[in-house]
Amino acid sequence: MTAVLELRGLCKSFGALAVTRDVWLSLPPNELHALIGPNGAGKTSLIGQITGTLAPDAGEVHLCGRNITHLPGHRRARLGLARSFQVTALVGGFSALENVALSVQGRSRHSLRPFGRAANEAALNDPARAALRTVGLADRAHVPAAELAHGEQRLLELACALAGEPRCLVLDEPLAGMGLAEAGKVVDLLRQLKARFTILLVEHDLDAVFALADRISVLIGGRIAATDEPAHIRADPVLRAAYLGDALE
Repeated sequence: MTAVLELRGLCKSFGALAVTRDVWLSLPPNELHALIGPNGAGKTSLIGQITGTLAPDAGEVHLCGRNITHLPGHRRARLGLARSFQVTALVGGFSALENVALSVQGRSRHSLRPFGRAANEAALNDPARAALRTVGLADRAHVPAAELAHGEQRLLELACALAGEPRCLVLDEPLAGMGLAEAGKVVDLLRQLKARFTILLVEHDLDAVFALADRISVLIGGRIAATDEPAHIRADPVLRAAYLGDALE
């Protein structure tokens, strides 16, 4: 079975500081794979190499069997690699629907057309409305993004990622800054999305990680210290000492 997302020996250094050290990872179809690790472990640098904002010094990134290592981020997006950001990246003056339509436009052949004209096209708005329904924001379609609550903004960003029917979602701390009720809604949504998409989830909320993940990789010092099912990661005394500690007690 061809992996949806495959990392082959990724290495990245900034001067003498190695931030990614020979990272190998393979995500099969419809797996929710969580990447966890302490601050400074190299998670952000690894996401950058996967999504095209950071070039690796060595190694390769493959999407559905295609080597995308040297493709820019927008080309990767058009091939089906979608991401959300740790800090919400939305156009505050645009409505929720316009934000998602803009995302659809950026991944389609409409990408060079003026948005003001393209925003009225069904080819952009229909998938945008479908994505808003998926995340539970259909009734907020015409509200400016800047006026949405923080939790709604995080859901809107997820809708932007979903709008192009991606092959793989890379979600960078989608629960960041959320209260318990808001986080619970996102966890429920991600549980539903597992059946449709391959997902790489980077998240500090370990309760959510262990509730959602099919497998977990622990990144420490730029290296994958372990990849296993959640129960095995939870029980590993070395990992508990190095990172998990009392967080799961």
